[in-house]
Amino acid sequence: MSHGGTIRLTNVRIIDGTGGAPVDNGEVVATNGRLTYVGPQREDAAEVTPVRTVDGGGRTVLPGFFDTHVHATTAVEENARDVVSDAGSYATLKTARRLRRTLDAGITTIRDLGGLDHGMQRALDDGLITGPRARIAVQVISPTGGHADLTLPNGKVMPLMNVPSLCVADTDEDVLITVRTLIRSGADVIKVCTTGGVSSPTDQPDDLGITEHQIALIRAELERHSRPRQIAAHAQGTAGILAAIRGGVDSVEHGYEIDDEGIELMLDKGTFLVPTLSAALRVPDPALVPPYLYEKKVRWSEIARENLARAIQAGVEVALGTDAGVCPHAQNLLELAHMVDLGMSPSDAIVAGTANAARLLGLAGELGTLEAGKIADLVAVSVDPLTDIATLADPDAIELVVKEGVVVKDLTATKTGMATTRRTA
Repeated sequence: MSHGGTIRLTNVRIIDGTGGAPVDNGEVVATNGRLTYVGPQREDAAEVTPVRTVDGGGRTVLPGFFDTHVHATTAVEENARDVVSDAGSYATLKTARRLRRTLDAGITTIRDLGGLDHGMQRALDDGLITGPRARIAVQVISPTGGHADLTLPNGKVMPLMNVPSLCVADTDEDVLITVRTLIRSGADVIKVCTTGGVSSPTDQPDDLGITEHQIALIRAELERHSRPRQIAAHAQGTAGILAAIRGGVDSVEHGYEIDDEGIELMLDKGTFLVPTLSAALRVPDPALVPPYLYEKKVRWSEIARENLARAIQAGVEVALGTDAGVCPHAQNLLELAHMVDLGMSPSDAIVAGTANAARLLGLAGELGTLEAGKIADLVAVSVDPLTDIATLADPDAIELVVKEGVVVKDLTATKTGMATTRRTA
């Protein structure tokens, strides 16, 4: 179906992403890729003259979801031999497959925080490959020996993560040159590591990385450009979280050891938390990862659970992000169930994956809620997400995906309760 057509969904329950009460017996209409009506079903909608009318059979319609922290070019499911041996073109096609599976899981917009380049972003925009629209960081920046430096003590680079999305910058001049290079390369967001991490071989999650001062320099550099860009900080230990917030980042990624001071600062500044619970709470098979990684993961998963629950319950602004690539792809909406487990209401979890995420990415005027005038991204499910949100983690539960008014996934033909008719003006 092209952008020039109209699609009309009737007999649906609408959760619009604003956090408001659902609309029962609703109707959603999109024309030329834009929503033109969202609300109670109308008795006389002859003026719509739809190309395609879909009887939703009482299904729930929600905005297309965001995942604001993915790494589409890597996959935790693959072993080191695959990463090293895959030819560039083969690896690119595997990335394209992951992007398609992510879209089928209900994610219509991603923010890739290290991996995707401008070419893949353009391929998605131009329809050469099918997947979510993407905002990209291109590379991850840390100091030597920090989270983006996967050099082992013997001088060799750890093959499991031997990808060209990592960048080392130490001095202020290094950092500014790197940022300017990334802007030239098409970056929509600058990803910095203010702490070490779990997967990096020679540091710890509470080690310090890019400094508060350097983040302020990056912010000043970004303000020299007319196009708005965000700063996302990989920040796990307390001191690095505080440095990131004070320096002026838009989002704290992970935030495992956030304390009361960090929570108050985030509330004061409106900084977003992207808790990546799908990765934080996942402890891998010790036989499949290096011992140092397993040991850090066990310890930091418990730290993350306690502190992130406090931040969520304190009302910090949360945007959905999974760290897919470090955890499996195409299970992105498992993050919603994790948020609810840590104290968030199902409605607020949905807002985190839609309206809040759109605000973080600077896309709230176009996406994130089902409102007339916005881009027509939506999903339809048979379950009630407000009472059974965990089911959304199963991609098969996402029965219909519409991106920019185009049906890109439709399982309803094999399921009862949704009938489609076609009419023309």
